[in-house]
Amino acid sequence: MILRVLSSSILFFSLVLSLGSCSSDRKKNAQQQGAAGGRGGAGGRNAPVRADAFIVKTQLLLDNIEIPGTLVSNEAAEIHPEVAGRITGIYFKEGAFVSKGALLVKLNDADLQAQKRKLLVQLQVAKQNENRSEQLLRIQGISRQDYEAVALQVTNVNADLAVVETQIDKTNIRAPFNGKLGLRMVSVGAYISPTSVISTISQPNQLKLDFTVPERYINQINNSKVVNFKVDGSNRTYAARVIATESNVTQDTRTLQVRAAVQGTTAGLVPGNFATVRLNFEPDPNAIVIPSQAIIPQARGKKVYVYNDGKASFIDVTTGIRDSVNVQITEGLKVGDTVLITGLLALKPEAKVILGKVVNGTKGNTNTNRGDSTAKTK
Repeated sequence: MILRVLSSSILFFSLVLSLGSCSSDRKKNAQQQGAAGGRGGAGGRNAPVRADAFIVKTQLLLDNIEIPGTLVSNEAAEIHPEVAGRITGIYFKEGAFVSKGALLVKLNDADLQAQKRKLLVQLQVAKQNENRSEQLLRIQGISRQDYEAVALQVTNVNADLAVVETQIDKTNIRAPFNGKLGLRMVSVGAYISPTSVISTISQPNQLKLDFTVPERYINQINNSKVVNFKVDGSNRTYAARVIATESNVTQDTRTLQVRAAVQGTTAGLVPGNFATVRLNFEPDPNAIVIPSQAIIPQARGKKVYVYNDGKASFIDVTTGIRDSVNVQITEGLKVGDTVLITGLLALKPEAKVILGKVVNGTKGNTNTNRGDSTAKTK
């Protein structure tokens, strides 16, 4: 009985030891596999990146830009009264063409007319007194000082009369220049002040085009330059000739304000129209242009990856004209450089690169020493 119990105990402990040994072996194998996997992962992170490339070449670059503009009248103004008063008559139709000086609105001037009549009577009396005094002066009936005091009364009344006539004239609101009137904003009987808008007037037959250009084009803008533009809702192309520019560049936008006079007929154009202005500048026959997808924006400036001896070099560049597909490089690249255009997210400086497809021809100089280039490498 005792031997049977001992045999059972020995068998139990043997099974426990065997299970523990198997568990230890499995842990060791797992650790070894994990270590091997880690070494493999490190190797994966250092694996070469496959990327397509673009060979830098010079080409003809047409320097054309499109910018927004606005059509404005040659002359335009809001019509306000110079004095406050009640409207007694309106003598214009909305949208009508009027000549300079045409009477548009009449304000109540009854009190001023009464003052004028009173002054006219005073002037008549003053002139009669002057005539009597002049006759008395001839016979030495009065002194010259007394005569001059009477004559001064005539001068004073004439001055007061001129003031009243000026005030009366201000109650006649007239067109400031030849043009087309807008909508009427007042009615007969309304009391208006100098802040009230009666209507607007403009010269729609003589239009100007206002637009702004980036500061890098300032030297190419002159008073004889002709620009083309279109307006929404029309396929017609209009022309305008530059007549003036602002005296300084706007600091916030780094642009220059330009004004041009519309040439030829203005049919179909209305002041305030939005215009798309097209500017054509001298083409650059030796421009360097690369796909815009190669540009990597940075906090300060822009960079590209250049293939150099099997590795990716991070190069500073300066960009110029661009569109939705390509961008001009003004500094940082030279002819023959191989610019990487795909796989950019996986690249880092000095990463190994396997060149894939060259999108614009044969491979360029892939072993270029960029030590004497104007670009900076980091």
